[in-house]
Amino acid sequence: MGKALFIVDVQNDFTEGGALGVEGGAAVAEGLTDYLREHADDYAVIVASRDWHDPDNDNGGHFATQAEPDFVETWPVHCVAGTPGADYHPALDTAPVGYHVHKGQGEPAYSLFEGRTESGASVHEILEEHGIHTIDVAGIATDYCVRASALDGLAHGQRVRVLTSLVAGVAPETSEAALAELAEAGAELVA
Repeated sequence: MGKALFIVDVQNDFTEGGALGVEGGAAVAEGLTDYLREHADDYAVIVASRDWHDPDNDNGGHFATQAEPDFVETWPVHCVAGTPGADYHPALDTAPVGYHVHKGQGEPAYSLFEGRTESGASVHEILEEHGIHTIDVAGIATDYCVRASALDGLAHGQRVRVLTSLVAGVAPETSEAALAELAEAGAELVA
């Protein structure tokens, strides 16, 4: 089939009530579960990413430990490996997910392409192994990790579609700007 679904960072810390919760995050988790019930078989590969930050350091300056976070380059502590905040949101059914990748282990990481499976496989290797040529992208946050993952998909020569009804962003203005940037870069925006 040559088609993959990327589920980006649908984690407790990025949904309502989490350390960096975004409005609509829980709805994205629920919406993805409904979407997968009907469309999981449309994909040769389903990859889900999680931020998986180290508990004992600032993760390459990603965590604001010396000053207040600027919410651009530095952030409050979030998605620490093995904590409930790093878990997938409970409304997301991960049973159809074939590959789980962790990213941001000791360093800032936004794109799903920066993640690796527990066995060490890169996302690029997974896509190549399965002959993927099209990626559908959904998840959190539109203006950060969804944006970075979609741009990296385009940079890897993939056809990229962003499932706009299955994303949630930090802020409306930056989310709209991210979607406009992605469309300009060649991604297809699909409701």
